[in-house]
Amino acid sequence: MLADIAIENLGVIPSATAELSDGLTVLTGETGAGKTMVVTGLRLLTGGRADASRVRTGAGQAVVEGRFVTDRLPGDAARRTADTVESAGGTADENGEFIASRTVNATGRSRAHLGGRSVPAATLAEFSRELLTIHGQNDQLRLLAPDQQLAALDRFDPAIAPLLEAYRTTWRQWRTLARDLKERTESRRELAQEVDRLQFALNEIDEASPEPGEDLELVNQIRRLQDVDTLREQASTALGAIDGPEAFGGYSDEEPASTLLGRAESALTGSEDPKLREAGEKLSEITTLLSEISVDLGAYLSDLPADPNLLEEYLQRQQQLKQLTRKYAPDIDGVLAWREKAQARLSRIDISSEALDELKKQVAAAEQTMTAAAKKLTTARTKAAKKLGKQVTTELRGLAMPKARIEVEVRAIAPGRDGADEVELLLAANSSAEARPLASSASGGELSRVMLALEVILSAGSEGATLVFDEVDAGVGGRAAVEIGRRLARLATRNQVIVVTHLPQVAAYADTHLHVAKNVGDDAVTSGVVTLTGDERVEELARMLAGLDDTDTGRAHAAELLERAHAERAGFRHD
Repeated sequence: MLADIAIENLGVIPSATAELSDGLTVLTGETGAGKTMVVTGLRLLTGGRADASRVRTGAGQAVVEGRFVTDRLPGDAARRTADTVESAGGTADENGEFIASRTVNATGRSRAHLGGRSVPAATLAEFSRELLTIHGQNDQLRLLAPDQQLAALDRFDPAIAPLLEAYRTTWRQWRTLARDLKERTESRRELAQEVDRLQFALNEIDEASPEPGEDLELVNQIRRLQDVDTLREQASTALGAIDGPEAFGGYSDEEPASTLLGRAESALTGSEDPKLREAGEKLSEITTLLSEISVDLGAYLSDLPADPNLLEEYLQRQQQLKQLTRKYAPDIDGVLAWREKAQARLSRIDISSEALDELKKQVAAAEQTMTAAAKKLTTARTKAAKKLGKQVTTELRGLAMPKARIEVEVRAIAPGRDGADEVELLLAANSSAEARPLASSASGGELSRVMLALEVILSAGSEGATLVFDEVDAGVGGRAAVEIGRRLARLATRNQVIVVTHLPQVAAYADTHLHVAKNVGDDAVTSGVVTLTGDERVEELARMLAGLDDTDTGRAHAAELLERAHAERAGFRHD
């Protein structure tokens, strides 16, 4: 649930905060006071589109921040929500709650933060999926879309979810095989040409038989061969100075460095003077190191290539490898990786009659499996559709539509990602009338009530979420308004419900009543959010009762409305 929200410079609201509690919260206020901006702020927290025109005139940016509590969500939902935050690098605060925020600049750019980390807006959408659902007039229009009606039916019956997942698995397998068959059948000539190209490339690479990293090693070897005479002279000069010409089978009257250092070491280590012996020990370390250098130089000279033809061989090999790197990848390691992919691709391309016949059998078997899974899914949906239609009809008759009837029709279509079904909600004005699609038969007020009835039914098994209704009672009044208030209050016994309303019959059922008040100044219009209690609520309800806040009759009517709603609300909690 949403624990609190803070808004800055959004629409007519310069700065406002509101603490939200369990149960039913209503937002009321005069037209243009900024009630819609609160919902706009919530939409921003769900990753909704950022609109620079919503930034308050004269301000550089608008900011919305919300603090969410997940301890009342079902275990799986709470875990998924926490995983989303953790995956984004965010953390809960010291109370175990999550803070989400959205900043919209006047230039149109927006930034989102979750759990103290900057995230894409899509991450906010994923985070809020289990926590916050917003229903407004635009959402009512989305209800008219076939995919939304299908989603509502699938949400209604928990048994549908595993059947849908099983179907999707078989559908993906069938589609992959069918695409493969279509490609092989319709593109046999192109595939045959591709086979020839791949085979030629593989033969060319295999004939060269390169080793990993060989091109880099060749560069080093060629560089050494090109400088071999200089390198040999440098190493020989150094070795001769250390060990004398005798190291190469020659003779000289001059004593080498190793002999001179050895004589100095012997002279010092035999002394009785401590300082001279210490100097001798240091010379011993030097002679040891010099001996190691001598061995290394000897080995280096032995390893220097002596074959005059070796350089030409290396250069030719380098040219051979460059032909591969010009065609297939920047380096030999890339060429070898390309070869593996080409070999895998070649193994999948088999356009022989035998291979095509085998693939056709696999496609037919996969289609049969998919069809069986689709039939199970259709059966479950058809059964659920009858139940959903009856339950929505019952709810509607309690919402001042006593003769209305809702039918949920499941029709067969070509198999797709979500099955082989199309779902449509049909509304009949009375028991004898023909049920017709919602889009052509429902008024705005009727569509609001259908959506509310659906949400009451679909949310019956949910708990701990926040449901926001933005003027879903538009076009409704009288007895229907009272019934909407009752259902929202009943829905709020298990979830946090936030309602923007202009109806006193709905506002009377609230556990928390927030009032959005505007102040019209000479230069600007500003709004703020305050929590109403006691007589303040009575005054606001009286104002909503056709502006009767300045009459005793209006206040008495409002007090009676509030008292009755309070009594009913208490009864819901004990059910």
